[in-house]
Amino acid sequence: MAYKRRVIDTLLDDLLPQLPAILLDGPKAVGKTTTAVQRAKTIKRFDRPEDRLLADANPHWALQGERPVLLDEWQRSPNVWDTVKAAVDSDFSGGQYLFTGSMPNTETHSGAGRITSIRMRPMSFAERDVAEPTVSLAKLLDGTEYLQGETSVGLDLYCQEMMQSGFPALRTLKGNAHRTALDGYLERVIDADIKEMGLSIRKPASLRAWMTAYAAATGTTASWETIRDAANTGSGEQPAKTTVIPFRDALTRLRFLDELEPWTPSRNQFARASQSSKHYLADPALALRLLNFDSQTIQTASQSGGAVYDSPLLGRMFEALAVQSIQTYAQACYAKAMHFRESNGRHEVDMILEKEDGRVLAIEIKLTSAVEPKDVKQLKWLQSELGDQLIDAVVIYSGRFAYRANGIAYVPLAMLGP
Repeated sequence: MAYKRRVIDTLLDDLLPQLPAILLDGPKAVGKTTTAVQRAKTIKRFDRPEDRLLADANPHWALQGERPVLLDEWQRSPNVWDTVKAAVDSDFSGGQYLFTGSMPNTETHSGAGRITSIRMRPMSFAERDVAEPTVSLAKLLDGTEYLQGETSVGLDLYCQEMMQSGFPALRTLKGNAHRTALDGYLERVIDADIKEMGLSIRKPASLRAWMTAYAAATGTTASWETIRDAANTGSGEQPAKTTVIPFRDALTRLRFLDELEPWTPSRNQFARASQSSKHYLADPALALRLLNFDSQTIQTASQSGGAVYDSPLLGRMFEALAVQSIQTYAQACYAKAMHFRESNGRHEVDMILEKEDGRVLAIEIKLTSAVEPKDVKQLKWLQSELGDQLIDAVVIYSGRFAYRANGIAYVPLAMLGP
C-alpha cells in the first residue's frame, strides 16, 4: 500500500534536514517505523538477532551506510545510543540518524543537545479519512481562520472512532478480531513491554487494575492516591504505593500514558492555578477496552462516583479523542498543549495552546450537537482576564456547523485539521 502522509511528516520535513539525530517517540504500533522508513536510506533493525550481534561486536557498524540511517528498535542494542551521541559530537550536520523504539532509561545518557525527541501519537481524526477537515488549527493560532462548512459526522461515528482507535493496523479490523487485538495490545504491555524496561511484575492483576482505574479517570485531574485507591484486583486489595510509582513511570516511558500538563502562567490572577496534570491514555480505545466498553455500549454508559468521576464517561472519551488530535496538530505548529484549572475548581478550560510569543488559544470540548451559553462561560471568563494575550476562544463540539458567534469559534471535531 502507498504510504499516507501523517501530520508528523510536516515536522520531519522541517526538522530532519537541520537536526543530526531524531528519535520518533510514541507508543507501540503507532506507525513510527513506517514513517521513518519513508526517509531512511539505510535501515538497521535491532529486532533481528543478526543486527544486534553486529552492533554489539562493532557499535560503529550501526552508523555505516547512506544517510539518514534508521536505527529501528534501538533499545534492543542500547550501546547504539551512545555511539550516535559521540558521532554527533564530531559532526552536527543535519539528517544523519533516525531512532525508533522506546525512550532512553535513566541509565542511558539523555542525548540532550544531540538527539531530539519528537512525539508521535495515534492517528488524529483528520488522518483517519472519516471526513474532510475544513478548519485549520494553524490558522486559528494565527488568528486568520474564516469559519465555514458543515459535516454529517454525528454521535454514532464519533463513538465508533473512540473504539476503533488511531493505531493504523487496528483500524482495518472489525468485531471480535478488533476486540481481540486490543486485548492483545494490553496484555503485551503488561506481560512483556513492562518487563523489557527492567520492571518485575509479581502481580500482573495489580497492574491491570491500576491501568483500569487510570482509564476510569480519563479527562480528570484525579490524584494518584485516588487512582490507586480505585484499583481493586477483586481481592479487596489495592496495589502498594511503592508498586504504583514504578508502574506509572514505566507506562509513561512506553507512552501508554499521555498526560496533559497544567498551564501555570505567571500572571497574578492565575496564582491559584492547579499543578495537576490531566489524565489520558495514548488512545481512548485502550481506556474503553480496559473498562470493557465498545462503540455500542459506550453510548449508554456513564461513570459516576462522587467528585472524581462526575462527568459522563462518553463525554470524557470524546474529550480524549479531541485532545489526542489537537495535540498532534498543535505540535506541528510548535504550540504547547496544556489545560487550565484553578486549585479550587472554580475556573477551568479543557485545553490551552501556547505559542512561543506567549499568546494562547483557549479550547473547550463539548459532546453536544448544540452548544448552550453555559458551555462557553469559562471561555468568556478567560477572554475578560487575558485580553489581547488570547488569540481566540474555540469550542470543539459534535454538531454539524463551523461558525463564529459573539467572539467564540464553534468547530465540529470532524472538521478540524492541522
